[in-house]
Amino acid sequence: MKIIADSSSTRTEWVLVDGTDIIAEATTEGLNPFFQSRREISHSVRLQLPDIFFKRRWDKVYFYGAGCSTEEKKDTVKASLVAQFKTPIEVESDLLGAARGLFVDSAGLACILGTGSNSCLYDGRKIVKNVRPLGFILGDEGSGSALGKLFLSDCLKNLAPQQLQDEFYTHFNVTPDEIMDSVYVMSLSNKTLSKYSFFLAEHLDDDYVYELVHDEIMRFFRRNISQYDYATYPLCFVGSVACTYSDILKTVASEFGASVEKIIPRSLPGLIVFHGQK
Repeated sequence: MKIIADSSSTRTEWVLVDGTDIIAEATTEGLNPFFQSRREISHSVRLQLPDIFFKRRWDKVYFYGAGCSTEEKKDTVKASLVAQFKTPIEVESDLLGAARGLFVDSAGLACILGTGSNSCLYDGRKIVKNVRPLGFILGDEGSGSALGKLFLSDCLKNLAPQQLQDEFYTHFNVTPDEIMDSVYVMSLSNKTLSKYSFFLAEHLDDDYVYELVHDEIMRFFRRNISQYDYATYPLCFVGSVACTYSDILKTVASEFGASVEKIIPRSLPGLIVFHGQK
């Protein structure tokens, strides 16, 4: 029996499986070694996972996580998980998780559009090319954090339509000063920006909102997808933003000369299939 976990910066999905049969499942907060220490990750896992996940020594724990892009960060997460599960641990990036979740053992271009964004060429087992995502300050084009940053900036500079600004501040019961504090003072700013971005999904009939979302997703294609052979390989997406704005995503892809074959909300079902074959 194995544990498989798929973690974004926002949430972590866990399953205990016997082959491809799900024995137990749970959701905890997102775990990201760029924003959380080894102790914080370990504490979160122990307090938020149900007891059934700690009942015995399992065959292996497979953890796919945001921020697990270097050996140093992987080791941080691995040490946290070993302390809790006393089981062999394998830590990989959320991007490899997305690729395996989307394609299992087939080749293709796997993309994440969620709190952050990322992309890669996957050969059916491993990532063979990756355009660096650069995070929510320097990159993450098309993501929830990028959309939130653009929209909040326009609100705070009074560039967004006034009626939309008023509705936004009322909806979240926040002031401009509180927005500034939530972004610059509090931790996990990428999650904060992404949370606010979903307000846009309710106003896509507004020309300003539609153009903002359309243009930001186009930036993802121009700065990332353009560097792959997207005419040869199937192009698939996973993530909350990809699903929320799926119609715009498909429109942008068509304008770019690409075709999106699949958009799914979660990598975990495909990961269960992938590890069930081993």
